[in-house]
This record gives sequence, C-alpha cells and structure tokens, in this order.
Amino acid sequence: MNQDDIRRQELSNFLRTRRARISPAAVGLPAAQRRRTPGLRREEVAHLAGVSVTWYTWLEQKRSISVSGGTLDNLARVLRLDPIERVQLFHLALRQPVVDSTSQRETVSPRFQRMLDHNAAMPAFVMGRRWDILAWNQAARAFLFDFEQVPADQRNMVWLCFTSSALRSLMVDWPTRARDVLARFRADYGRHAGDSYFVELIERLNSVSPEFVQWWPRHDILPMTEGCSQYRHPQVGRIFAERMMFSLADNPEVRVVVFLPAAEANSISRLRSAPG
Repeated sequence: MNQDDIRRQELSNFLRTRRARISPAAVGLPAAQRRRTPGLRREEVAHLAGVSVTWYTWLEQKRSISVSGGTLDNLARVLRLDPIERVQLFHLALRQPVVDSTSQRETVSPRFQRMLDHNAAMPAFVMGRRWDILAWNQAARAFLFDFEQVPADQRNMVWLCFTSSALRSLMVDWPTRARDVLARFRADYGRHAGDSYFVELIERLNSVSPEFVQWWPRHDILPMTEGCSQYRHPQVGRIFAERMMFSLADNPEVRVVVFLPAAEANSISRLRSAPG
C-alpha cells in the first residue's frame, strides 16, 4: 500500500467507527428491530448529510474521490464529531479545515503564568490570535513594555506598536520594524478576514495612526520566524535580543513570545540590570 492508500484506509475506518457509535434515536430516526451493525447505516448517514448513498459508499470503500469542505462539515455534524475529530476528518480527506477559533476562550492557566514568572532571565509574553497580550512576566515589563499600565483593550501588540511612544522609542529603526510587525499580523488577519473582532482593531488603528493608514493597504506578508533585533532601552542602553515564538498545543493561534539576550553589546548583563 502506498501513502494515499493508507490515508484512504484511515479515512474509511474513521468514518465507520464514528457512525457506529451514533444510535438512530440520537438523530431522530426510528430504531429498527434488527441491525447487523451498531449505529447508523451508510444510507442513513448519506441522507442526513445530504449526499448520495453511492457517493458516501465510495468514500468508505476507499475510492479516489474528491470531497468538498461543505460536505465534510455536514458529515462532521451528522457524526457529531468534536473539534479535534473534525480536524482529523478534514486532514484525512486532504482538506484544510476552517477552525472556528472565536469559540475558543483565550486564557492563560495559573500553571502557565507560574512558568512565565519563574522564567525571570528571559522576557516573555503570551499573545492571542488578534495579537492581544494575554499574560507576561516581570522581565517583559522591565524590558519591553509595562502592560499593566494600559487598559485591557489597549493590550494589543499591533496597537501598542503604532500608538505607544515608549514602545516606538524602544525599537531601533521603528519604521522598518513596524512594517514587519504589520506584515506578520496581516498573515493572521487573512485567516480571520471579515471577523468583527479583527475589523474593530483595524478601524481603530486607521483612526489614530497615519503610518498604519499608509502601510496597511500594501498587503505585505511575512512569516512568523525567529530573529534578532536591536532595542534602545531608556535605562540600560542598546540591547540585542533574539525573538522566538511557540504555539500552545491546545490552541495553536495562541503564541508565547520569548526574548533571549544576545552576546552583542553586553546585552545579557544589560537586560538583567533593567529595572523591574
């Protein structure tokens, strides 16, 4: 068996096991006296999902057929798949799932906050899907920005980059850095285009930042990558810091951003001496 044969076998097995656990009564169908297999029959799944019995049978028979995202969503609904199972269905069918991240609460657990707090040597903060700042440690307050000093609706990395004079003065070559921030944010925005949560942020930025008004229509896009940048700290001087990002396993759109002081310009000792 080649890779595609194995994938279709996995898809077939997945569908069969999931329909086997759904009782007819659970989906409003009368319970028959005799059933050779538990759960729903193929024709019942096809009817409830709005597809032909032949097509659904071919899918379980591992035929090489194309499946649309809408059909997969119908199957996920009929088979009562949870969010993880739905993603698995899409992946096995070679389709990219559209994740409804708006239903996921963006929170940081006390356990994770303790991990941030114990990591005193490296500034770190947690950023949500819209780049809202969800948590931070003391080192991030000392080096980057005191997030506690602004209202919660302003704790957003894009907003602060374009509206905070303190953060602007911290970044060496702010125009280039701000355009890079915008290009990386644009990639995340594209996954949520039309989401009112994002639209509201864009409207606010358009109303307060001439640079944002000029650069946002360019549609520049950059990937989320590691990098090293220079900062001009008001108390300890120039610092070189390497930036790293990690996604949370249970919500990949929530990222942890960590700054590691580089050896250049005595950055390690300067960062440690930054007042908290």
